[in-house]
Amino acid sequence: MASRIVPSSFEISRFAAALRVQGKVIGALLMRELHTRYGRDNVGYLWMFLEPMTLASAVSLLHSGAKSHNGSDISMVPFAMIGYSIFIMLRGMVGRAEGALESNMPLLYHRSVTIFDMLLSRALLEGAGTFVTYIVLITFAVIFNIANPPARLLDIIIGVGLMFWFSFSVSMIICALTHENRLAARLVHPVLYILMPLSGAFFQLSWIPQPYQTWLSWSPLMQIFEELRYGQFASASNKFVSLPYTTAWCIVLSYIGLVSIKIVRRHVHLN
Repeated sequence: MASRIVPSSFEISRFAAALRVQGKVIGALLMRELHTRYGRDNVGYLWMFLEPMTLASAVSLLHSGAKSHNGSDISMVPFAMIGYSIFIMLRGMVGRAEGALESNMPLLYHRSVTIFDMLLSRALLEGAGTFVTYIVLITFAVIFNIANPPARLLDIIIGVGLMFWFSFSVSMIICALTHENRLAARLVHPVLYILMPLSGAFFQLSWIPQPYQTWLSWSPLMQIFEELRYGQFASASNKFVSLPYTTAWCIVLSYIGLVSIKIVRRHVHLN
């Protein structure tokens, strides 16, 4: 029988030290991105939350006159809030991944900085901004009796986590794909706009007739939004949600993304 390999205390401490270094690198990149993107003028870093909050509020107000669907607790204002505010996470991560490598090329002179670190710091910024946006908006909606509190908070957290994972995985692929490929770079934003009405952010699968319902149920984005609505509304159903299926999508996309940025790094030549 083969002997079991157990990591030595030296290897564990070395791994822990490497994690601390990477944590400091990502923290530094996060602060750099904050300062570069928002600066310190006017509202400064608060714009990280105010920008998505303004957009999500405007979309929610457009739905304020709509009635609840079939007399359930699914009111259209919180429906639009959770749909658009979380979709901004995908749009922000993927949209900003295009050209991310070119604009941050000098950072690669530092041996401890990787493409993964640059993208992760940006993703954390987008994720924090959009999630706080949702929390603030839904809190005000509950206070003013426009919405009910989330029915299943754990499912909302799972949905947000899956959206972050999915968006970050796709952002790695887009970063590698658009490097020195102008055609692919130009297609990113139009595809995101086309994807918005098809993602499930503004409709439920139960509202869609067959056979389109079955076709859309295969979309991981559709399943993520179904999970989010199941967490928000007591009367919502999770019969179209398969967490193992969506997780499998995220794992495969993560693998493709990691391999993609590893390949593209070999073709990046620093002058």
